[in-house]
Amino acid sequence: MLIGPAGLRAHLHDPAWVVFDCRHDMVDHHRGARVYAEGHVPGAFFAAVETDLAGEKTGHNGRHPLPQPETWAGFLNRHGVTPDTQIVAYDDAGGQYAARLWWLARWLGLTKVAVLDGGYGAWLAGLHPVSTEPAGPHGTGTVDARPDWSQVRTAADIQRGMADGSLVLVDARAPERFRGETEPIDRLAGHIPGARNRFFKLNQNPDQSFRPAAELRAAFTALLGAVPPAAVVHHCGSGVTACVNRLAMDYAGLPGSALYVGSWSEWIADPARPVATGPA
Repeated sequence: MLIGPAGLRAHLHDPAWVVFDCRHDMVDHHRGARVYAEGHVPGAFFAAVETDLAGEKTGHNGRHPLPQPETWAGFLNRHGVTPDTQIVAYDDAGGQYAARLWWLARWLGLTKVAVLDGGYGAWLAGLHPVSTEPAGPHGTGTVDARPDWSQVRTAADIQRGMADGSLVLVDARAPERFRGETEPIDRLAGHIPGARNRFFKLNQNPDQSFRPAAELRAAFTALLGAVPPAAVVHHCGSGVTACVNRLAMDYAGLPGSALYVGSWSEWIADPARPVATGPA
């Protein structure tokens, strides 16, 4: 699930490996393509969060809805991905965008997917090579558009599961956003009633590398108690940073949790859905 810069460098010219640069900015949507052009891991393809890693927005399905399975599989196939390909994704923002690609690939049943631990910053810190050339052709992929819907929860699922106690919702946003003290992106502040807060950055060291698996397991166990991973649903503002919590749980040996992709931005699109403020 995680790979260090040295491990990636050893496979830069391996045709069985495909690397994706997922750098992005939630405010400046052009930043990712700009910094990719300025320098990236040699051979890496650019994956645009707003278009490649998200579907069509309707105003009611959140800021980063799921892409259509056929569209997402087509993107992977254009970049030469097969079920046997080792995918590596990276960003420069604590893995939040790379983890979104990791989760989407897992959603289509791909298992050989990793996030670059420490991201592009770790790559540069290790004095590894950088390229300004776009990645060349990598063959034609063979990924099928057969998503695993057991990994996905809808707003209706959340409402039912929170009402009957069958689900535990974990919100990956910063504590001040969760409490409703500030909201820099969405039109309404607060959180889904009953949700628990686990800021995605708590999974990482100051250098944006992930904390040890045992440490992460202890942290999630403290948050969830005896709740099994299959009852856990991650969400955030739009289904992006929540993927970091999902990745962290899997890395910690707690697989099986799901993602509410629409997240807070979809939840508040319906004024009938309840909103809470303050601590959990």
